Amino acid sequence: MTRTVLLALDTSTEFCSVALLLADTAPAAIQPAAAPQYSNGDTRVWFRHEATGAVSSTRLLPAVRELFDDAGLALADCAAIAFGAGPGSFTGLRTATGVAQGLAFGLSVPVVPVSTLLACAEGARLNDPSVPPRVLAALDARMDEVYWADFEFDAVAGDWRTLHGAALDAPGALPLPDVPFTLAGNAAAAFGDRLPAVAAAARVDREALPHALPLALIGLRALRAGRTVAPEHAAPEYVRDKVAQTTAERMRAREEAIR
Repeated sequence: MTRTVLLALDTSTEFCSVALLLADTAPAAIQPAAAPQYSNGDTRVWFRHEATGAVSSTRLLPAVRELFDDAGLALADCAAIAFGAGPGSFTGLRTATGVAQGLAFGLSVPVVPVSTLLACAEGARLNDPSVPPRVLAALDARMDEVYWADFEFDAVAGDWRTLHGAALDAPGALPLPDVPFTLAGNAAAAFGDRLPAVAAAARVDREALPHALPLALIGLRALRAGRTVAPEHAAPEYVRDKVAQTTAERMRAREEAIR
């Protein structure tokens, strides 16, 4: 019997998102206290995804405890901790990174940093398995900018290929794939027609957002492929290196908007 337990955390948005994944070749071997909320073959996932705003840090560990109770598992069963590394809220990224590191240190297990943009791409596949393999993930980065990345799902390998890593650009500057693609993420809702990818996409999935369920599934594949890091090497992927404009930048932007 092969059994893998993986905990996934994401606080990159206003949601506190936690998932507990069990991949078990003999699923009848355990009797969970509550029905799993996602199941595919030998993989079951329990999750909490709650709008917590700025207090995700206070909800994160209680949600973790609740999931282990639901699954009838113990924290010591974990083989790895996956977390949403970013991009996203700076404070949220630091929260998820710190909790993942702390739990991993205590358990002596590796961590799996997962791009929140890749979680959007995986979420689009979960929402509709028939989507084109090419996914352009784009999230509202505030300050009139977009976080984006370009992915392609390799059905033979059963995993994603990153064609362009996480980047930050103005809505109109995103390069468009030259093949049918899905646009995943909330940038479509945030920018509408100002985002050319909305009109160009074969499908737009505004509901494919950072979430611990797709993050856990990505984390399992990464764990099996050996793509993990030691807890001390876990770090957020901010992409943007500043969170606020200077006074001069704000005044210049205001003047340009008036023209």
